[in-house]
Amino acid sequence: MIERLEATLEKYQNLQQELTKAEVLSNIKKTREYSKEMAAIEDIVVCYKEYKKVIAEIEDTKEMVKDPELGEIAKEELKNLEAEKEKLDKELEVLLLPKDPNDGKNVVMEIRGAAGGDEANIFAGDLFRMYTRYAEKKGFSYQVYNSVDGTAGGFSQIEFIIKGSNAYSLLKYESGSHRVQRVPVTEANGRLQTSTATVLVMPEADEDIDIEINPNDLRIDIYRSSGCGGQGVNTTDSAVRITHLPTNTVVTCQNERSQIQNKEQAMKVLKTRLYELELQKQQEEAGAQRRSKIGTGDRAEKIRTYNYPQNRVTDHRIGYTTKNLDRVMDGDLDDIINALITEDQKRKLQGETEE
Repeated sequence: MIERLEATLEKYQNLQQELTKAEVLSNIKKTREYSKEMAAIEDIVVCYKEYKKVIAEIEDTKEMVKDPELGEIAKEELKNLEAEKEKLDKELEVLLLPKDPNDGKNVVMEIRGAAGGDEANIFAGDLFRMYTRYAEKKGFSYQVYNSVDGTAGGFSQIEFIIKGSNAYSLLKYESGSHRVQRVPVTEANGRLQTSTATVLVMPEADEDIDIEINPNDLRIDIYRSSGCGGQGVNTTDSAVRITHLPTNTVVTCQNERSQIQNKEQAMKVLKTRLYELELQKQQEEAGAQRRSKIGTGDRAEKIRTYNYPQNRVTDHRIGYTTKNLDRVMDGDLDDIINALITEDQKRKLQGETEE
């Protein structure tokens, strides 16, 4: 591990040196590339420097233990330093785990009402509010690019982008089928009903991702928007639907004011969807690695239950339960997400040990 840490520290210092050179600073692409590389390993470097400092202090304190006057104080200090070293050891183990290259990206999300009719669509609307409230609390922004209202409220389908630093690293575990158990407002007899909504989470494909799209492979349809894009959105044929014929991938954008803006947004989302298809292909080829992850990211996989009568949320993948459903639905997702991240790290560490 020390060899890897020293190599990482050396790389960081070299990048720092490069970023002081005039020829690099005048090249925006290189500056951005080097800054991104530095940011990716900065946490490791900071932790390793602290680790080295603690190691040096341990050696000095071991000498002080021999001092007849300071020996007892030094023994207590040595005990604290050894505990700090152990803590940093564990932190470095986690930091050195292979990183998902998409963790720093924005997120494209899609929520659909599934089993349960009107109640499923209402629940899809509740999930949309939950995620956007979470985004706001994190200082992220979000933008809806397509939505289809449910007849009794909520959405039969809503698609949106959440923008923020490391948004994908936090929300990537949310893909799957979410189940709600409650007495619906649409239920006259007060009976408990189970409904589901599906969530799909994808890393936004940015300019760093090389996905070639042949214009001849696209069918583009223009029609009148029915979305909630604000006053004037329905007065022109501005909505855009793009179909990628080889994969039959369909993207619709109707919440921007102009056809040009909708087309630009739809192309960005199409690139994201094609990138997601490529990631799925790679994961399927990896096989065992995919199965060792928390969930497969499959829409059909039941990942979580929201039980309103008991104010309970249960994540079935890791056996996590909290009795704070009201707070969770208001966007307080930190405890659930942190539990998922911790379990994911644990499984990765076990995988490395087994190898």
